Amino acid sequence: MTDASATAARRPGEQALTTLGLSAPALDPADASPHSFPGGGRWRTEIPSCEGPEALAVVLKEASRLDVPIHRISQGSGVWMLTDSEITEMVESTAERDIELCLFTGPRGTWDIGGSTRTDSRGGGLRARGHDAVAGCVEDAVRATELGVKCLLVADEGVLWTLHRARAAGIIPADTTLKVSALIGPVNPAAYAVYERLGADSVNVPSDLTLDHLTEIRRVSGAPMDMYIEAPDDLGGYVRMYEVAELIRRGAPLYLKFGLSKAPGIYPYGHHMRELTLATAKERVRRGRLALDLLARHGADGDMAPLGSRLPGDLQRFEISS
Repeated sequence: MTDASATAARRPGEQALTTLGLSAPALDPADASPHSFPGGGRWRTEIPSCEGPEALAVVLKEASRLDVPIHRISQGSGVWMLTDSEITEMVESTAERDIELCLFTGPRGTWDIGGSTRTDSRGGGLRARGHDAVAGCVEDAVRATELGVKCLLVADEGVLWTLHRARAAGIIPADTTLKVSALIGPVNPAAYAVYERLGADSVNVPSDLTLDHLTEIRRVSGAPMDMYIEAPDDLGGYVRMYEVAELIRRGAPLYLKFGLSKAPGIYPYGHHMRELTLATAKERVRRGRLALDLLARHGADGDMAPLGSRLPGDLQRFEISS
C-alpha cells in the first residue's frame, strides 16, 4: 500500500466535524504498515469459537445470507473435544468453501489440576503444564493433520516451537500453519518477533493494544496478526468496530476476528450448551457484516486478500539445530 492509499479512506465523522471546526489531525503516513499478505491484500477475516459441525453449518449459512467473506474459521475447545467424524465433516465443509479450518491443540493449564491459574496472579495461564501436556498437544496436532486440518492453534511457546520442529521434520505436513492464541498473545514488538521466530504463522494480539502499539510491532515483524474487532468478555469485551480501517492501516497483514461480547464462555463445548453456541455462532457472522459495512461506508473496504488464501509468506525463524 502506498502512502497515498494509506490516507485515502474517509475517517468516521470527518466531513461533519470539519464543517464544525473539529477536524482531526492528518494521519501520518509513517504509521502505516508496509506489509501485506502474499498474493495481495492487507486483511483477511476469521470467525472464531466455531465449536463443531453444527455450529459450522450455522456460520456458513449465515455468511452466505449476509454475504460475509470468510478466510478462516477457528475452534477453541480443542481437537480432543471432537470425534474423528466431526473433524472430518468440518474439514470437508470448509474445503468446499476454500476456508481455512483452525483447531486448538491439547491440554491447557486452566483446565488441569494445577491451582496456580486460580490465584490472583493467574500463574502459568493456558500453557501446557509438564511433559504430558506437551505430548497431548502433539498428539492432537498429529491426529488433526492426519484428518486434513491445516491450521493449529497453540497457547504455549514450547508447544509452538515443538510443532514448528515437527513441521520441519515431516511429522506434520510442511504447509500446516501455526496460530498463537489471544490468551498468550504478545504485548510488545520484541515478544511478537520471538513468536514469529518460534514458528508462528499468525499471532493473536490482545485487543487492548493501542494503534501505536501496532505500528511498533510492524516496525520489527511482518508476520500476520490476528485481532478481535469485538473481544469476548473474558478477553476484555472490547468493541473496536469504528477503528477497523485504522487497525488495518497500522496492523496489516491483519486477520479481522469477529468475536462477541456480553456472551457466556462456551469452552469446553458440549451439547449441553448447544442453543447458546449456535446462537452466538450466528451473531458472530452478523457482527462481521456490521464491521464490513463500516469499512465500506468509509471507503476502506479495498485490499481484502483473495478468498482461499491462507499461507503467511516468508517469515523469520530461529535456526533448528540437529
